[in-house]
Amino acid sequence: MKISLRLRYILFIGILHIVLIVMIFVLLRDQKIYFIASEVLILISIIISVQIYRDFLRPIEYVRSGIEAIKDKDFAIKFVQTGKSEIDILIEVYNLMIDQLREERIKLNEQHFFLEKLIEASPIAILIMDFDEKITSVNEKARRLFQKNEDFWLGKKLEELDFALFPQLEDLQDGESRTVKINSIETYKVQRSHFMDQGFRRSFLMIEELTTDILESEKKAYGKVIRMMAHEVNNTLGATGSILQTTRNYLAEDSFLDLREALGVASDRNKKLTIFMRNFADVVRLPVPFKEKTDVVGLLKSVGTFMRPMAEQKGIRLETDFFETGEFWMDLDSGQMEQVFVNVIKNAIEACETGNLIQLKVSGGKVLIRNNGKPIEQQAAIQLFNPFFSTKKDGQGIGLTLTKEILLSHGFTFSLTSGINGWTVFEISVPN
Repeated sequence: MKISLRLRYILFIGILHIVLIVMIFVLLRDQKIYFIASEVLILISIIISVQIYRDFLRPIEYVRSGIEAIKDKDFAIKFVQTGKSEIDILIEVYNLMIDQLREERIKLNEQHFFLEKLIEASPIAILIMDFDEKITSVNEKARRLFQKNEDFWLGKKLEELDFALFPQLEDLQDGESRTVKINSIETYKVQRSHFMDQGFRRSFLMIEELTTDILESEKKAYGKVIRMMAHEVNNTLGATGSILQTTRNYLAEDSFLDLREALGVASDRNKKLTIFMRNFADVVRLPVPFKEKTDVVGLLKSVGTFMRPMAEQKGIRLETDFFETGEFWMDLDSGQMEQVFVNVIKNAIEACETGNLIQLKVSGGKVLIRNNGKPIEQQAAIQLFNPFFSTKKDGQGIGLTLTKEILLSHGFTFSLTSGINGWTVFEISVPN
């Protein structure tokens, strides 16, 4: 067993004085004066030894008190100098150390507080993970962007989150960034990085939503192109149409039949081209919605009735299966929303074959138009709402672009996806 220094000192002093007392008793017991003087000296020696012992223990007590204060992270405790140089040197060193530790802690706390405020106020969504890749904190932007409170995030891994964005980030490494598009509309820029915490590597994600900026840039770009095209083409079509009609009228009805027929075909083609350009221009000239209280269920039923004959011609069933009973009133532009429903149902009919089914539903503040026809290919799904993109041979790429503009101008969120269950769903969500 290891004996402490204090115990060894006590044993040494104790044994030494016992031996001295015994020797004095044996040698000087007959000489009273020397015996008494020796006993007094022994007593003085014991007192001095005790004092030395106390002086020896005092620095140790200071050190112990200092260690306890550091353990408790109490950097406000400082020792007063005693006037003894050996102890005062130790006290001075301790006080300097505690001052430096206090300053470092204050500095770290200020930096940590500043960093927390910076992360919380960041316009970019930030998710911070622990050493096991589980989320430990999210900032306000992330909570608002995904409409989930902090309790939803804590302790979960990315693959456990019920959002279409995160499964596409499983192979994203630290230092990499990626632009991800989901639901054919929502676009995010995601960057993954890391920092060191207590010697361990911790990762975090920065998620920036680019949807609004990209949509605005797209609209400005194709709006400018369409206006230029419409201006030049309409000017030309107006003049050539007038010339063709005038020339055709000058020709006698019983002569130049072939030429009259050719001019008629050219004139009809001019009219179709005019309509073609008008469709493009409608996307740019889309007026601000004139919103009024409208029964969405009634509007969807009306459009369903209007489109049913077109579906039945192809042997397709069009059903209205409204989960919500009664009426469902909303502020919207009924004319524009009717055009949206017509475009979506028309696309569903074109994707279906004989025997397929189209269902119109209203449930929980959402409008669902779904079909079990040909699913949307993954490559096409990313570009569906891009201007001028179409999967149809003679398509103009206008229908879904116009649909997108109308829904965005109403402030509605929407998506068009094909599920593994074989159903393609166009979902329109009404904000709370």
